[in-house]
Amino acid sequence: MTLDAQTQQMVAANEADWNARAPLHAASDFYDRPAEFWFADYEWEDLGPLDGRDVLHLQCHLGTETIEFARRGARTSGLDLSEKSLEAARQIAAEAGVEVDYLHANVYDAVDAVDGRQFDLVYTGKGALCYLPELKQWAEVVRDLLKPGGVLYIVEFHPLLNALREVSLPGESEDLVLRADYLEGRGPIAHDSTVTYTGDEVPGRQTSYEWRHGLGEITTTLADAGFQLSSLRESEVLPWPRWPSMQQTPDGWWRLPDIAPRIPLLFALKVTKP
Repeated sequence: MTLDAQTQQMVAANEADWNARAPLHAASDFYDRPAEFWFADYEWEDLGPLDGRDVLHLQCHLGTETIEFARRGARTSGLDLSEKSLEAARQIAAEAGVEVDYLHANVYDAVDAVDGRQFDLVYTGKGALCYLPELKQWAEVVRDLLKPGGVLYIVEFHPLLNALREVSLPGESEDLVLRADYLEGRGPIAHDSTVTYTGDEVPGRQTSYEWRHGLGEITTTLADAGFQLSSLRESEVLPWPRWPSMQQTPDGWWRLPDIAPRIPLLFALKVTKP
């Protein structure tokens, strides 16, 4: 990894922060759901059959999604910066009765972590890209991780949701108000809240850092790395009720009521390595 020293310190702070949060997340009701819950129906349509395919889930956290790839017949690996997250992920996989190869590494070091193996599918998202300080290196890493014809599939919080904030901070109203940047370019965003997104207090939690990435930056960076765009979806549903007015869908996810503006909350981007 060739990030500068200051950025490497921020990444190290994020690693410590996720190690502190992981045991609380693993014990929370937020994650006490079947693995398939965390996937929108269009994801399986985009991905197609997984039986016999080599799949790598980058920034997999607890592996709550990762195990579903193994259940669907894929030879599955998961990689994450947080060793404490991976301890929980290995336990979750064992309890599910599936085999997943979990690897502890920074995403920028993923090629070395997998010993040069290549995959049919690299999956990432739902709160992952914001922890990448630099996208060009990341795109090159993903390209090296994929076999020719392999697919990168990103399902991620829409930059508009990030600008509205993914979770409300104490004292904020629940209005649809832009509170943060949509576009990249203003460097790291420091977070000092002692409460994680599951609602749990994290004792001794230190500052963590995020970076904004707009859709234009993401798609252009991948194009510059040689990827070919297959599809880009924008979706109005989330797997949790970000605003109290949200209504539950038949699949158990949440959307704003009909009287609210229709806005994208997730996006799904599928690109292919030639």
